[in-house]
Amino acid sequence: MTAAECVSEAADSAPALPAGSVAVVLGTRPEAIKLAELVRLLGPAAWVLHTGQHYDPALGAEVLAGVGFRRPHLTLDVGGSSRGVQIGAATAELDRIFARTRPAVVVVQGDTNATLAGAMAANVNDIPLVHVEAGLRSFDRAMPEEHNRILVDHLADLCCAPTFVAAGHLIAEGIPTERLEVTGNTVVEAVQRLVPDPGSRAEQLAQTGLTAEGFVLATLHRPENVDEPHALETALAGLADLPLPVVLPLHPRTRQRAQRFGLADHLGRLRVIDPLPPRPFLGLAAEAALWVTDSGGLQEEASVLKKPVIVVRRSTERPEVHGSFAELIGPAGITARAHAWLDDLDRRRALAQVPSPYGDGTASRRIAALIAAHVDPSGKGGDPPTRGSAASAHRPPVPTHHPGVVHA
Repeated sequence: MTAAECVSEAADSAPALPAGSVAVVLGTRPEAIKLAELVRLLGPAAWVLHTGQHYDPALGAEVLAGVGFRRPHLTLDVGGSSRGVQIGAATAELDRIFARTRPAVVVVQGDTNATLAGAMAANVNDIPLVHVEAGLRSFDRAMPEEHNRILVDHLADLCCAPTFVAAGHLIAEGIPTERLEVTGNTVVEAVQRLVPDPGSRAEQLAQTGLTAEGFVLATLHRPENVDEPHALETALAGLADLPLPVVLPLHPRTRQRAQRFGLADHLGRLRVIDPLPPRPFLGLAAEAALWVTDSGGLQEEASVLKKPVIVVRRSTERPEVHGSFAELIGPAGITARAHAWLDDLDRRRALAQVPSPYGDGTASRRIAALIAAHVDPSGKGGDPPTRGSAASAHRPPVPTHHPGVVHA
């Protein structure tokens, strides 16, 4: 069955839910990309609330349009402030909204400030909470996202773990198996749906003067790389020393820091472009020889597009792809590891045979069915279940051991 047929079957077989009964809270580019297919499958039942955490058009409205979202039903305005202010303001506003509207279920994704705000607002209003992409752990307390994801997992009534590794983390923390499902990761279907076909990618390369496998694609935005002058300078200098052109879609945060630290000369040695909507970004990603990034989502996407990725971070919450698609290094190691990948064409080609650990492209379909069961376990209509009730009678086995952890 093709991905399109799976989606069609899901849409045809998913129980109909009351309009607006599922509040979907998001606030950033990755959340929009990973939740787009789930929102489509939920149809009129989905009520999308955007916190405004990503307020730059290139990371907000343009992304929503690029993945097929209509305008969110409600947009808050919490972007551009500190983490605490963002979380507090979004939680307070969502609290007021949920108290008034009483959705049957709240859905959040990942580990952003918007995710935590949506989870806390659902909790204080006693509304069942579904966490998509639950169980990821970096075991790095310096990461704000680590705090967010742990708190949300322990508040959630249904944790949709993308892998058995993630499920193992949840079990190790004492989360009951009746609150856990292994669903796969919605990133697989998102990439499969959004990546342009080969002909469109060839046209895109021709317009940019690039050649297939003839450039490196890089992104940097995490505080550990861009908020400290030496780290950012080291990373940019390492990219500039590579033997192929480096295309750098420049995150607004990174642009601001580079200007503040006087690193314009380093940027001048790279092909700096504005952030791209998801589809053209994936078009470039599919044709690059190598990726260099500190993004979490791109580690997953590499396993779908079969590309090697150098992850410039201290730690990762996605160990499933390390040792195959991904390598974890610090900024000073970029040049050496990139040369090793670029010099080994056979190794890069061999990745095409490595399956993605994130599933078969039907995670959104599974999650939509679980949400429907949580709203109406009988399938016959009626009141939503009380918090903590089972979302599904059939659960895959989950590991009882504590999986290994990847650190730099």
